[in-house]
Amino acid sequence: MDKPLTDQVALITGAGQGVGQGIAYGLAKRGVRIIAVGRTLEKCEGTIATIKERFGTDGAAIRCDIGVIADLDNLVTTAAKQFGRIDILVNNAVSAQITPLLDASIEEFELGLRDGPVASLKLMQLVQPHLVTAGGGNIINLASSAAMRWDSSNYGVYAAEKEAIRALTRAAANEWGGLGIRSNTILPLAQSPALAAWAKYRPEEAEAFMKTVPQQRIGDCEQDIGDFVATLCSPESRFVNGQSIALDGGQVNLG
Repeated sequence: MDKPLTDQVALITGAGQGVGQGIAYGLAKRGVRIIAVGRTLEKCEGTIATIKERFGTDGAAIRCDIGVIADLDNLVTTAAKQFGRIDILVNNAVSAQITPLLDASIEEFELGLRDGPVASLKLMQLVQPHLVTAGGGNIINLASSAAMRWDSSNYGVYAAEKEAIRALTRAAANEWGGLGIRSNTILPLAQSPALAAWAKYRPEEAEAFMKTVPQQRIGDCEQDIGDFVATLCSPESRFVNGQSIALDGGQVNLG
């Protein structure tokens, strides 16, 4: 396999499982060195161990709760020292509150904002100078199609968090594009622990939801999400910037 990304370094939050892990695999198989970040160090270490076994690519695991904003400076400093550079930032780790607006907890909403748009913005700010030093790079932020649901009842709080991330991504694409930094958002639908938990919690809704996917299947975290992210970070995608891209088998029409 051609490896145009060889020796680049990717900092990925929530890389211990699910979509974040799939993105780590997709990038690692193309030669990217992965810094896997998550609340549970053992899971991130497992991701790195699998990467070394499958692809022979170097990597490191760092424990960090991204909701603790004060810890993010040290996270980026430690990550940059590990391999001497950062070329790719993937903001994947989030929390979710699915509930009617009248039942929404302000405390949980604030937590979701810290884990989502606040942490994403802070990491973008901290990583940006490293991307400039590297001569450019990629920021990949994760959002959701929750705000585009035909009925967004119960999803307003979660959608608000994700839409804020999309807005930040678009602004970064405009402000930093001239520096060689591309910023894009993906909206994935994949077989992850989070999706499995949601389907167990809301089985009837989940069954109806799955039937609306034109390709009649749910994406694979590595093959459908991770491999696409690797393509998005590759030279072949050099002119893709500021976009929101749904990776969902055709379910959502972004308009």
